[in-house]
Amino acid sequence: MHGYYGSVNSGWLEVITGVMYAGKSNELLRRVERAVIAKQEVVIFKPKVDDRYSDNEVVTHNGNKIKAEIVDDSSDIEKRFKKINNKIDVIAIDEGQFFDNGLIELVVDLADQGYRVIIAGLDMDFAGRGFEPMPELMARAEYVTKLHAVCVKCSNPATRNQRLINGEPASVDDPIIVVGADEKYEARCRNCHQVK
Repeated sequence: MHGYYGSVNSGWLEVITGVMYAGKSNELLRRVERAVIAKQEVVIFKPKVDDRYSDNEVVTHNGNKIKAEIVDDSSDIEKRFKKINNKIDVIAIDEGQFFDNGLIELVVDLADQGYRVIIAGLDMDFAGRGFEPMPELMARAEYVTKLHAVCVKCSNPATRNQRLINGEPASVDDPIIVVGADEKYEARCRNCHQVK
């Protein structure tokens, strides 16, 4: 296995996090492309629940895409990885916030085995609370990159995900994950973010 800085058999965990529209998936794809250029074997996992742009690819908001293994949960990642692990150097996981907490133990174990693991995902939910399992993954990671978007209201750095339902801020009691609902998300700064 080839290491990020040239060392052999040295695994670690990288987390790319931040608000929606900050470029997390773009950064994940950039790192994957660099690993491929370095002749490393990469596998990319994406949660089944994230079907916004494609059923079988990681797709960024600006249209960049790459083929991915679609999985239900962390145990599905583990099962699929066991079938291919002798060929892999780098494991990339998009939308980490949509996985169960079993992801934490799995990726820590993979890093301990010498794999480079890269995870991209939201650090906070729409109400500004830590979006598990991402906070714990950040705590366990060797490298954390926190990206910001631009606030749609005031143009300051956006660090919050604003959920709007019928044009109104969502309530703090609304479900954290809502798939296929009639809602909209915006990137906002601390001051412009609102929750009922």
